[in-house]
Amino acid sequence: MQVPVRRGLPRTPGGEPWPPVSTVDVPGLVPGLRPATTPAPAEPGELTEVPVRRGLPRSPGGEPWPPVNSVRVTLPARAQADNAAPAKVADAEGTAVPLRRGLPRSPGGEPWPPVETATVAPGAPELRERAEAPAPEPTPQPEPEPRPAPVPAPKAAAAAEGSVDKHAPTRRTWLWPAAAVAVLAVGVLLSRWFLGTPTGADFVERYDGTQPLPADAPTGFPAWLGWAHFFNMFLMALIVKTGWQVRKETKAPAYWAPKSAPRAKISLTQWTHLVLDAAWIALGAVFYVLLFTTGQWVRIVPTSWETVPNAVSAGLQYLSLDWPEEDPWLHYNALQELSYFAVVFIAAPLAILSGWRMSPLWPKGWTGVPMKAARRVHFSVMVFFVLFLVVHITLVLLTGVRGNLNAMFAMRQDPAGWTGVIIFLGAALATVAGWFAVRPLVVAPVAGKFGSVSQR
Repeated sequence: MQVPVRRGLPRTPGGEPWPPVSTVDVPGLVPGLRPATTPAPAEPGELTEVPVRRGLPRSPGGEPWPPVNSVRVTLPARAQADNAAPAKVADAEGTAVPLRRGLPRSPGGEPWPPVETATVAPGAPELRERAEAPAPEPTPQPEPEPRPAPVPAPKAAAAAEGSVDKHAPTRRTWLWPAAAVAVLAVGVLLSRWFLGTPTGADFVERYDGTQPLPADAPTGFPAWLGWAHFFNMFLMALIVKTGWQVRKETKAPAYWAPKSAPRAKISLTQWTHLVLDAAWIALGAVFYVLLFTTGQWVRIVPTSWETVPNAVSAGLQYLSLDWPEEDPWLHYNALQELSYFAVVFIAAPLAILSGWRMSPLWPKGWTGVPMKAARRVHFSVMVFFVLFLVVHITLVLLTGVRGNLNAMFAMRQDPAGWTGVIIFLGAALATVAGWFAVRPLVVAPVAGKFGSVSQR
């Protein structure tokens, strides 16, 4: 009779075990398989059931799967009556047939669970030879070659050693300032060379850089212009700070929502930026009204095409470090006129419109202006304002600081007085205080009076 010796686990539930079923011809076996129970000790010559386990346990220490089957065999006279016999019993009358159960735990190792044996009657020499033949030695597996450790990048290696400062300047950080200084140095040399030629001298003599004004243009600065100058400086500094924070913010310190719509939350930083924008727009509206009602607009709005060559002349004189003659109490030079016109009538409206597109106040149905384009315009305008302020403050300090500050803050024509300097220092301190006051600890109580402030 053939005794099936199953190897492995079924590939699908209820299917045949894999690898396929093997069989062994065993003479003298009594046919019939039935569920196995724990076999009781039997006397020699009696029938007993030898469990033949198939597969691996589904959990550590559990029963093998599929369930246990058994075969009934006749124990020879010299066989051990105890079923806990050694793993292999063989003599002249009987041969121990190893019945393997399960798969090896490692390549070339013993199957698991361990080998069970069943003793069969003599008469099958080929089975005796197969049973007594030594098991083939496992083929030695070559040890895998160790992989070389990956070489970390310089920055990664330095970070592992704890020597990288994430705030340390990189090569790109120093590239732009160095390039700007190099371009400025080349511009100074070229402008000085050009103005030293006959062509350059004739150009400056014809266009001296003076702003062409109508005969009825006002002179001096009214008091409202000085106050507008201070509030514009104050608000612009805070707007640039909060705008940059909104751009770089990854986790908001707090959130604000209107009481009428608690789910319409924005970050507290964005709320602060919008409030400052609203104050700046209100200041601009008052400025526009007073600018046109008092006639001061002619000082910053070009009224003649000669403004363009005069602006080029003034720029060459500034670049050559030979300042053009100017008296801001009476008039600006042509380059100042074009610069102020660009700030008041081009950059400011672009900042307002692009900021409106990015704010929650923009109507949801108006999709004609892409958000990405609005962000690019808004950021470009911010860069323009910063560059303008840097150049403006530099020229104020280098072209007669006391006279300029007296005209801008004290509203008087006095090139040697200190009144304007004192007022300017007070305005600068107020701006610095506002810069440090724009933080969640100070802003949150104010924002809570106009809505609800929460941490999430």
